[in-house]
Amino acid sequence: MAVTARRTTGLSSPEGLRHRTVSAAVAEALRQRILSGTLAPGFQLRQDALAEEFGISRIPIREALLQLEAGGLVKIVPHRGAVVSGLSVEEIEDIFQLRVSLEPQLLILSARHLTPEDFSELRALRDEYSAALAAGQVEHWGELNRRFHLGLLRHAGRPRSLSIVAGLLQDCDRPTRLQLSVTGDVARADMEHTTILDLCEAGEIVAAGNLLRIHVEHAGRSLVEIYRKSAVAV
Repeated sequence: MAVTARRTTGLSSPEGLRHRTVSAAVAEALRQRILSGTLAPGFQLRQDALAEEFGISRIPIREALLQLEAGGLVKIVPHRGAVVSGLSVEEIEDIFQLRVSLEPQLLILSARHLTPEDFSELRALRDEYSAALAAGQVEHWGELNRRFHLGLLRHAGRPRSLSIVAGLLQDCDRPTRLQLSVTGDVARADMEHTTILDLCEAGEIVAAGNLLRIHVEHAGRSLVEIYRKSAVAV
């Protein structure tokens, strides 16, 4: 009973709760900077500098970095400490080559089975994405893009391929936001989403698949160019 009492006291101590609350707030602040691209992949997160910036001790900073590592946003590297994680240029090329190979084919299989309800949902998603693009709500761009693409492909009848694409789109979350932010391609992305949807609804499925291929290829080329110019592993 004595051991249990000591554990309970430790977990509920004001100091312990304070550290957990502060570390969660710091983790969220850093998470938003990483997801928006303010903190680029490869950037070193120095505990002493962060402690000074947030006006707190290094203990909650260390806890926040561990939380971010668990979420895959940070890597703890020997002799360097915490750095913002990311994909290499080669990984980006591989991801987009796979998307170019899979998504147009899946769209051709799926588009003919999209229902009026599906189109209504996709247009609502497109509108939400357009509003987020116009408002500069960078933190929402990747997720809305992922949902729109998967919504187009949902009736392909290829669950394994869809699972692969879902993973690739998840990997593209941060890179997609970076590509749109750096290139300013928001108008192009919005227009191409709208046109792909219009073509599907008009029954011009092959044309929709071709435009989707061009859409993904352009995003991939832009990202590779950005990462090579910056000489940063993303």
